[in-house]
Amino acid sequence: MSTPTLVTFMVYLVGMLGIGILFYRLTNNLSDYVLGGRSLGPGVTALSAGASDMSSWLLLGLPGYAYTAGMDALWICVGLAVGAYLNWQYVAGRLRTYTEIAQDSITVPDYLENRFKDSTKLLRVISAIVILLFFTFYASSGLVGGAILFQETFGMTYNQALLIGAIVIISYTFLGGFLAVSWTDFVQGILMFLALIVVPIVAINSINGWEETIAKVGSIDPSYLSAYDNMTLIGIVSLLAWGLGYFGQPHIITRFMAIRSRKDVPVARVIGMSWMVLGLIGAILTGFAGVAYFAESTVTVDNPEKVFILFTDVLFNPWVSGILLAAILSAIMSTIDSQLLVSSSALAEDFYGAILKKDASQKELVWVGRLGVVVIALIAIFLAWTANPANENASSILDLVSYAWAGFGAAFGPVIILSLFWKKMNRWGALSGMLTGAITVVVWAKLEGGIFNLYEIVPGFLICAFMIWLVSVVTGGSSMEIQEEFEQMQTA
Repeated sequence: MSTPTLVTFMVYLVGMLGIGILFYRLTNNLSDYVLGGRSLGPGVTALSAGASDMSSWLLLGLPGYAYTAGMDALWICVGLAVGAYLNWQYVAGRLRTYTEIAQDSITVPDYLENRFKDSTKLLRVISAIVILLFFTFYASSGLVGGAILFQETFGMTYNQALLIGAIVIISYTFLGGFLAVSWTDFVQGILMFLALIVVPIVAINSINGWEETIAKVGSIDPSYLSAYDNMTLIGIVSLLAWGLGYFGQPHIITRFMAIRSRKDVPVARVIGMSWMVLGLIGAILTGFAGVAYFAESTVTVDNPEKVFILFTDVLFNPWVSGILLAAILSAIMSTIDSQLLVSSSALAEDFYGAILKKDASQKELVWVGRLGVVVIALIAIFLAWTANPANENASSILDLVSYAWAGFGAAFGPVIILSLFWKKMNRWGALSGMLTGAITVVVWAKLEGGIFNLYEIVPGFLICAFMIWLVSVVTGGSSMEIQEEFEQMQTA
């Protein structure tokens, strides 16, 4: 790595840690630490939600998928864009209102317990367990991305790169909590956006324009130019179904809970969707251009998920390259920090504060949350350690994200949607749906062949929704108190 690239990279890291230290001084209680006091403006909400959503998947996983599958990758982008829009349109505003009405709930398990008046604590505990289970896989995918970046950039071994990247990411999340995470995500979202605009434009221009890029890709493999080639109905449905995951991602929907006012949601939606659509297009074009560029290059693409990194090295001067590498780290950090924060809040608020020590002070809960960040990160590091790309059977970033995304989408998606739109839903329906959705994903993912090639989020989501309806009806629906609170949310 050249000195200018290293300097640029280090300035970025110091800046992120600086934000963490600043907000450490502004974090006084658990609500500040896990929800920022519900003070986010629409711009910060939109970009922090987008950045925490996309992760290293957007700059490493998706370009890598486009590099290997060509225009087939468009299906997943369509599914994600539609799902994200519907989430902003129908979930964001209602959830912001309902979580405040439901005893000012600050976490997803907290909301579910208060929404359904669950005195048994089962909803809170089971939902917190689901969060901890799937976020360990999700966070590990980001750590794999960080390790690949540090490995490629600094010439380290995978395991050395994994540890250094993890230490950087954990540090500012540990210190600053939600506000540090949201504001760093805002900065990182801008960096990611600029990188995904600049890299594909420069790459395509280096191949003498779009028409020449198309021609070269077509000469290598004509199937790359078609979104239908080598695709089955199950394959298309599976890729489109990624959009179902949005409704149940705790690290995304907590941004809806933290926005300053429900009136800010429409502006945030426009900002967030514009950022997302252009980012997805940029990622696809980066991978697509990589097919044409590296076919005639002396650079060997040993891992498709390194396409973006390789472009930053061969096409840009060292100063710009440092900024672009920082954008990749931004994508990684912006998701892991959110996942670690939601997981630590589940430990602090939903286990420690609600069950183990109900009289815990706010300062004590904040420190339990901070220690939770470290514990969960250590488990994620262990999983990432076993995912070393040098191992023949290692999971890719996309594989790890896919599993966790399905788990959250199937376990929480229908629960969140129906809790906002069906007043007769009760705690037993929510609990049975959550459990069957999560179990379906775990079991389905282990099966292969025929219908079992369908992405596990589809059966998980459908079974969860059906069980919510069936069990809620069979057990007599909801109480008048719950229905009155629901009506209050609708008129608020």
